Amino acid sequence: MEAILLEYAWVLLVLIFLEGLLAADNAVVMAVMVKHLPKEQQKKALFYGLFGAFLFRFIALFLITFLAKYWEIQALGAAYLLFISIKHLYDNHFKKQDESLEIKEGKGSGFWMTVLKVELADIAFAIDSMLAAVAIAITLPHIGDYHIGGINAGPFAVMFLGGFIGLVIMRFAAQMFVKLLNNYPTLETTAFLIVGWVGVKLAVLALGHENLAIIDPHFPHSTMWKVIFWAVLLGLVIGGYLVSVYKNKKEQAS
Repeated sequence: MEAILLEYAWVLLVLIFLEGLLAADNAVVMAVMVKHLPKEQQKKALFYGLFGAFLFRFIALFLITFLAKYWEIQALGAAYLLFISIKHLYDNHFKKQDESLEIKEGKGSGFWMTVLKVELADIAFAIDSMLAAVAIAITLPHIGDYHIGGINAGPFAVMFLGGFIGLVIMRFAAQMFVKLLNNYPTLETTAFLIVGWVGVKLAVLALGHENLAIIDPHFPHSTMWKVIFWAVLLGLVIGGYLVSVYKNKKEQAS
């Protein structure tokens, strides 16, 4: 029994670390989406976003077997994250914007529209988070015969705890990222690149789903893909931060 408990403790620590990273990504999304709102509305939008993130992850836990069964759900999550990432990059870096367009965009980005966008992103991140968690926790030995959402109660409890602690991390990370984005505005581009990269991750999961199998079903869970994903993510974070610091210093100097 001690060996089983040690295994559970180890997997829980891994999940907390993983959920912390994914929660940070989600927090970045919330931060960039509410950044244009007045400070008082930012706090309210973040509150709704955090509440939505908790709700969607909780629901995803009970529907995890359903989420894992249908590749279409993973594809929808990937499509939404890629859409908001590409749209932001196109609108801010490739599209010539005039004053009328800016006014139009301002009207379309009110408080409740912002909350809706945040909640849709939360759903996509909840799918990614739970699929990653189940891939780790499902290998744990079963405890008893009781199942929740098609998963043994033991691994389910570990996933729930890992997800809950990840949300606590998100609670503090979101406000920190809002302040960081105010100090380093160019980090917004990096944030949306990260969103797109998480969308690519979900797309790879969908393409490698056993019911679709456009790519090797083992690839999304392989060590090689995990190394590629985290290496690119780390590169985006470090590269984006260094570029933002450089531009900030350059603007201050001029």
